[in-house]
Amino acid sequence: MGPLRRWALLLGLLACAAPAGGQTDPRAKDLCGEANRIAQDLTKISGMPLHHTVPCGFITKEKINEFLNKRVKEVVKPEEIRAEELTLKKFGLVPQDFDLARNTVDLLTEQAAAFYDYDKKKLFITESTPADTQEPVLAHELSHALADQSFNLARFIRNGRKSDDGATARLAVMEGQATWMMSEYLARKNGQTLKDSPGLVAVMSNLSESGGGQYPVFESAPLYLRLTLVFPYTKGMLFQNAVFQRDGQFGFAEVFRRPPLSTQQIIHPERYFSNLKPTDPDLPDAHLARGYKSLVGGTLGELEHGVLLEQYAGKQRAAEIAPHWRGSAFELRENKKARCVVLLYAVEWDSEDAARQYFTAYREVLGKKWKNLSVASETADSVTGTGDDGRFVLHRNGRTVTSVEGLPPEIH
Repeated sequence: MGPLRRWALLLGLLACAAPAGGQTDPRAKDLCGEANRIAQDLTKISGMPLHHTVPCGFITKEKINEFLNKRVKEVVKPEEIRAEELTLKKFGLVPQDFDLARNTVDLLTEQAAAFYDYDKKKLFITESTPADTQEPVLAHELSHALADQSFNLARFIRNGRKSDDGATARLAVMEGQATWMMSEYLARKNGQTLKDSPGLVAVMSNLSESGGGQYPVFESAPLYLRLTLVFPYTKGMLFQNAVFQRDGQFGFAEVFRRPPLSTQQIIHPERYFSNLKPTDPDLPDAHLARGYKSLVGGTLGELEHGVLLEQYAGKQRAAEIAPHWRGSAFELRENKKARCVVLLYAVEWDSEDAARQYFTAYREVLGKKWKNLSVASETADSVTGTGDDGRFVLHRNGRTVTSVEGLPPEIH
């Protein structure tokens, strides 16, 4: 998989040994007894059977932080961390001095109330989780357990790694479904149901977006990390609700058997139903000299384009342009001897008008993400010049916008 997805999946990929206290804590017995009752109710909601009880235990925030740091070292090589950090910095999605590994571990540690380890097949809840929120937290994680027992979540995620955007879509299936099932569980306890209450769906899907000052690491994180962290829960829940409204209980299994291919299909469920597949535009030819090697490549979906546009052009323009996304590709090529990293980037839109709008918006992105920008030439469809990290060439051809950034100076 490409680098832009590794961190979003990290918490779900925890395969850590249970802490010694997790097995002997007297609260674990009561917790697991409650968990089995909740799981039976979730089975009635989803139609997914509980094949065996789910073991569970308590874990401290400190232990989660320790395991996350350990897991980073186990699953992500230093050069991969560097490649991801460079990618995000090249696009201007994080500051140039941002420490991605440290900040992401701190962010995930702060956010973790519980997690289901689908390698160990065990549920953990943090000791700091308030008693009055343990029931919804358990319902969410037990929803993962039910899905895992029927569809093997580890394999489900692994099979989506060929596409960055597709991997996020699969994560949204998992987290969105668990959020929907938790919400329906709570609604039924109050004599309601999400099926005929769109207002309740809207309220529950937005809960993950309200920090209320209790998550300082999250609230100080770059927009990219904040929006990509909550996306699987918020937009994922709305996607699952649309699938349920269309297919009923059958929809809980269908999203695993036929997973969405892009974040666009999550944001716009009708495009999932019509099987609108993303395109794969060709990268621009940078005519690089010898010595450049591919460092990393991948895709940016509607989600990332929406974040990029919101960050530099505002929410309204992001909402107007991003839904017209059709496909994208990027690659970083590095010349270590020359200490030069070049970004090759292409994005296709559903019309020439949308491409023109994005060309104009991305021209603004370049002017804002760099401290210094010098324009050498500019037409309606092309801009060349120099930015903080070298020369750039921005171009529009029909429905496709391309950019090459970080080129070395021209030799005359």
